[in-house]
Amino acid sequence: MNRESTITAIRLILADDEMMIRAGVKAILAADPEIHVVAEASNGAEAVDLTLRHRPDVVLMDIRMPVMDGLAATAEIKRKVPETSVLILTTFSEDEYVARALGDGAGGFMLKSGDPRELLTGVHAAARGAAYLSAEVAGRIIAELNRGSAGQRMVRNAASRERVETLTERERQVLALLGQGLSNADIAKRLHVVEGTVKSYVSSILMSLAVRNRVQAAIIAYETGLVEKEL
Repeated sequence: MNRESTITAIRLILADDEMMIRAGVKAILAADPEIHVVAEASNGAEAVDLTLRHRPDVVLMDIRMPVMDGLAATAEIKRKVPETSVLILTTFSEDEYVARALGDGAGGFMLKSGDPRELLTGVHAAARGAAYLSAEVAGRIIAELNRGSAGQRMVRNAASRERVETLTERERQVLALLGQGLSNADIAKRLHVVEGTVKSYVSSILMSLAVRNRVQAAIIAYETGLVEKEL
């Protein structure tokens, strides 16, 4: 049985060095009976230790923390407990850190100033193994990745479009749905195919786009306008 079909309750670790932020986030999460906060961490090193102990489905990770920051903690968690999804909590002033986290295996990015309902949606998506990016966050990440001269931005955007053009029509449909934060099971239902077929499509998409994970693929879906086309 796969991860998406076995999760009934989402076990979550909340990592943030600000007690009031943790209290506020916990209050939001408590509105969803399927989400259970099993532990809280006040720094990245503690988040890693608690993840090794509890093996949660999701770690909700702040970026700026003492001892070990959220980026280093994310990389360590994905190395030691790859089945745990890490959902990054970020602010607009941390865009450059978010861009770095893409390569560390983060499963999604949430804004601390965002809609509380979006937080719950993001946690559920991360627990299912899906990539989760709000349109606002995706826009900020793309802007950060595209920093530089107009020529450099044109080269990057053209390269993304060329890679997407190598995909089949069905693969582009899957990429667009992946960019919306859907899991393999969700995509299978939407396209009326079996989940194993979607997994094959996703593997082929990641290879064709030369990206490491679903979040990086989702960024390209936004960058090339596929998500907007589907919406």
